[in-house]
Amino acid sequence: MAPERPFRPLQEVVKYMSNDSVWNSWDVRKSSDLYGIPEWGAGYYGINDDGELCIQTKIGKNTISIPFNEIISGINDRGMDLPVLLRIENFLDSQISRLNESFRKAIKSQDYKNEYRGIFPIKVNQQEQVLHEITRFGAAYHHGLEAGSKAELIAALAVMEDKESCLICNGYKDEEFIDLALQSTRMGYKVFLVLEMPGELDLVLKRSEALGVEPLLGVRFKVSARAGGHWSESGGDRSLFGLSSTQIIQVVDRLKEAGKLDCLKLLHFHLGSQIPNIRDIRQSVLEAARLYGGLVSEGAAMGYFDMGGGLAVDYDGTQTNYTHSRNYSMDEYTNDIIDVLLSVFNEEEVPHPVLLSESGRATVAYYSVLLVNVLDVAKFEAAPIPETLPEDSPELIQNMQGILKDMTQRNLQESFNDAVFYRDQMRQLFQYGQVTLRQRSLCENLYLSVIQKIREQMDRMKKLPPGLDQLDDNLTDIYYANFSLFQSLPDVWAIDQIFPVMPLTRLKEEPKRRGIIADITCDCDGQINNFISRKDLERSLPLHELKDDEEYYLGFFLVGAYQETLGDLHNLFGDTNVVSIRIHEDGSFDITRELEGDSIADVLSYVEYDPKVLLEKFRQKAERAVKDGLISPKERQQIVGGFDTGLRGYTYYERENY
Repeated sequence: MAPERPFRPLQEVVKYMSNDSVWNSWDVRKSSDLYGIPEWGAGYYGINDDGELCIQTKIGKNTISIPFNEIISGINDRGMDLPVLLRIENFLDSQISRLNESFRKAIKSQDYKNEYRGIFPIKVNQQEQVLHEITRFGAAYHHGLEAGSKAELIAALAVMEDKESCLICNGYKDEEFIDLALQSTRMGYKVFLVLEMPGELDLVLKRSEALGVEPLLGVRFKVSARAGGHWSESGGDRSLFGLSSTQIIQVVDRLKEAGKLDCLKLLHFHLGSQIPNIRDIRQSVLEAARLYGGLVSEGAAMGYFDMGGGLAVDYDGTQTNYTHSRNYSMDEYTNDIIDVLLSVFNEEEVPHPVLLSESGRATVAYYSVLLVNVLDVAKFEAAPIPETLPEDSPELIQNMQGILKDMTQRNLQESFNDAVFYRDQMRQLFQYGQVTLRQRSLCENLYLSVIQKIREQMDRMKKLPPGLDQLDDNLTDIYYANFSLFQSLPDVWAIDQIFPVMPLTRLKEEPKRRGIIADITCDCDGQINNFISRKDLERSLPLHELKDDEEYYLGFFLVGAYQETLGDLHNLFGDTNVVSIRIHEDGSFDITRELEGDSIADVLSYVEYDPKVLLEKFRQKAERAVKDGLISPKERQQIVGGFDTGLRGYTYYERENY
């Protein structure tokens, strides 16, 4: 398992940023470097001369660049508010092409005697638009789908047109599931029923005989290898799905007994969704290749080798084997797989099978960007201190002021300890009614002045005093952004997933504030306080001072995998607005699809309220208020109208004017 990455102390970052030789003047290149765009952006993003983050895509020989600000203006002009999930169709096409072309190149260069067929696991992003585009653009590569439920199978069969593409059926399979897969096989589709549990085979054989259809069978193998990262439980002997080598032999024997061994054509295994270390991938492929060779020697027809998922996304841009990264490129991934397979298959004189991989995360992560506007900011900084304290100031306040006057680099630790003590004593006295609210406020303000001065002193020190390395966490701003983390970025809360996040504008300006990001849910977990950097994780993000007359936009990147389907209705914040764009060679873009986010009525209906009944109940309350003389009939009309408008409104914060 890869070690957890340490956090980089903010004091080191501030010192680095304040070095005149490094940050002599600010420009867009430094913003690009600060936010790590070249590392995690995969060439899809860049900053123009006006300091605006742009989408970059190559069409033909031209690289087209479109500012996010221009796209947001187009969205607002069409009457849609932020937050918006932006889907960039060009990126989805590009990732499918990159994956298939990389395998093609590796196959050709190493003289592998078969071909590659990509598979997209529907669970990674089940949206109809995603499946439609993958099957449409992917048809040129015979790019297929994987279904793990009856609903996913029905969705797959509805959108698939190319009969050369493979449809892999995993998960629990009842009679209805199996019948639908078998009937689709009869219609000429390559639908593989993958056996993942010991009891499945008999039901498949029973339904196959009843329908008179020869099944295309696969077995899922529990590789003993386990990888680092969040999804290490997908591999190993105790993984939830798959068959052991003994159970696979039992399947072989049962098929021989039934005279159906020629139906066994595919071996499948799955090490995990995001495998950061290429060595883990090589090890699992090696083990599975040996088992594949064993199945061939047992007389199984075989012909397909499905490596499952695992191709990682470099979320933090460090190109390491840490959880949120990967220590290999896509070309290294494909070349290493081909190299391992050739070493086994050539040695055992096994015919080279068709290669399949279920790279869902790497296919769709880049496709979606969450765009939000910042609503407000809370700053933890001292207000101006009066030159002379009020005459009735308690001794604790006078002592706090004394810390400010007497502080030196030698007594920073002592000054901090004393300041915390005096502040806590004042809070206790306030609870007992022995000091006033104004006195407490003055003490708190002096405390902030003390720790700000301590931080200024620390910036000039080579070695930090013990216990002060986390002081900066108490001073970072809180930027309140218009979104729900639980709805749009659930993996941040659930598994501490890291996503790149940065401002979309003002990138010619040096970001002189540092902050964490809070959503608008009433939950202390609705915050992001882990951010990528060029070295280690940081607990705050460089941001700009807000301007009264200008919106400040943030983008959350690489959110196309899982986030759209895992979100919940925390505080009844529903799905965001969704906008899809396609960029053209002349530099223009079309908004190809607009999906309005959930209204308040929508989300209330999800939790078993009837919006019509709610409106009628409120109307009755308003009518009683008229009878009681509390409001006039005209006021009743306005109040009920406001309630009705609210039901039809967006669940997120709506600006009155843009």
